[in-house]
Amino acid sequence: MGPTFVLVHGAFANSFSFAPLQAELGLLGHRSVAVDLPGHGFSATYHRAYQAPQDLDGLAAAPGDVKGVTLADNVAHLVGVLERAKRNGPVVLVAHSRGGLTATLAANQRPDLIDRIVYVSAWCPVDLDVNAYYAEPEMASVDAASLGLALVGNPGELGLLRVNFRTADPAALAAFKAAFLADGTEEEFLVFLNTFQPDENLDTGTPEDRARAGTWGRIPRTYVRLSEDTSIPLAMQDRMIREGDALTPENPWDVRTLPGSHLKWLVDPAPAARLLGGLAALEPIGS
Repeated sequence: MGPTFVLVHGAFANSFSFAPLQAELGLLGHRSVAVDLPGHGFSATYHRAYQAPQDLDGLAAAPGDVKGVTLADNVAHLVGVLERAKRNGPVVLVAHSRGGLTATLAANQRPDLIDRIVYVSAWCPVDLDVNAYYAEPEMASVDAASLGLALVGNPGELGLLRVNFRTADPAALAAFKAAFLADGTEEEFLVFLNTFQPDENLDTGTPEDRARAGTWGRIPRTYVRLSEDTSIPLAMQDRMIREGDALTPENPWDVRTLPGSHLKWLVDPAPAARLLGGLAALEPIGS
């Protein structure tokens, strides 16, 4: 039996963004399930203040259900999905962007549930925690202030990070497009932006949540590099690959590359679906 692909989204995202990829996978004959982490998808908080005409003062003070959600909560939810998927055969866990943090910790805790783990330009902390990586030279080109152009409220007071993705501010929109989908059309960019939800939890883990050789390191793994990504630049992707190989040289990364930006693989998903379909045939899936 072929594997089930379990897809894990990144920050401010949800299962909806995987729909075109799932359609392509299905047409190739593959099962898949897209996960909504706690506080995402239909569990997300959307206030009337977020609707037009927006009430930004009201939005800045409104509570959000993702407040208090931790990385451990995300992992517990994902492990529950993996347990159910594993009943039907092999599982390929696919993580994008911030979703790599959840996938890594799930792999540390339950490697028995994962037959292959795939990171698509996703965070895989090995030598450092993710916050420390942002201070490294490989991230020097990243515009870390771009989200701040549409930040709403005080994260410390709200207990979450809230961004107004419905802004019409030209500077903010230009910064978002450059960060997420510089190689997409304006229409593609605006469509994807409107799938984002405004709130994200604050917990990105600790140094204790890095990849572990004895658990995570036992799982066959693939890193899919996105060659034009400006959110996690190619230099940082390659650094995480090197660190993983150094951690478990007997089980090195299988490295693939797709052209495009951070989100292009989801906007134009056919190449990614073919790549993932090919990974389904690799040993030791199901062996």
